[in-house]
Amino acid sequence: MRAAGLIRVVAFMFTLVAMWVFLRNYISFSRKTIRLPRWLDVTSKEIRVPKTKCGLSKPCLANFFAFKISSGAANVVGPSMCFENEIIMSPVRNNVGRGLNIALVNGTTGQVLRKGSFDMYSGEPKLLMNFLEDIPDSTLVLVASYDDPGTKMNDNIRMIFTNLGSSYAKQLGFRDSWVFLGAKDLKNKSPFEQFLKNNPETNKYEGWPELLELEGCVPRKVF
Repeated sequence: MRAAGLIRVVAFMFTLVAMWVFLRNYISFSRKTIRLPRWLDVTSKEIRVPKTKCGLSKPCLANFFAFKISSGAANVVGPSMCFENEIIMSPVRNNVGRGLNIALVNGTTGQVLRKGSFDMYSGEPKLLMNFLEDIPDSTLVLVASYDDPGTKMNDNIRMIFTNLGSSYAKQLGFRDSWVFLGAKDLKNKSPFEQFLKNNPETNKYEGWPELLELEGCVPRKVF
């Protein structure tokens, strides 16, 4: 009986020692396995994604400016504009408003010249006319709508935007969504424009179409 008890004690002790050795080796192996990719710096290199200006899907070539324009969402979230990785108009900067939000940028240097927000529902259209008539040559014109861009739009304003390269200025109406990039001396229609008509049957928001986003690379004006 004593011999049998002694054997059981020895067997139990052996089992404990074997488990301790196994766990120690397993934990040590797991730590090495976890730390190995860090030591080799493989993981970080594989998932690293190069940043682009304004968060564009791909970088612009040399002598091109990067831009992104977003219209407002209904009458809740204001529009935003990014140019060469700088947010030039947005609700955070507190420089946007109901109607048309416009930024003028030097087409050669990329310098922001002027910015303005024009109420097209109850504002004075003459203010917008004065702003647009003073645009210098070789100037890029970035436009984003918010809430209602069309109620106070008259024929003269529509013609100015059309001359800047817009294909939809003549159609712009009550609560339409519109984003546009044109230029003062553009000879053809701008390829940078999106337009969505206010339509109760297709509107994403109650009373307003969905917001629009426009991004791309616009060539620098080289003299």
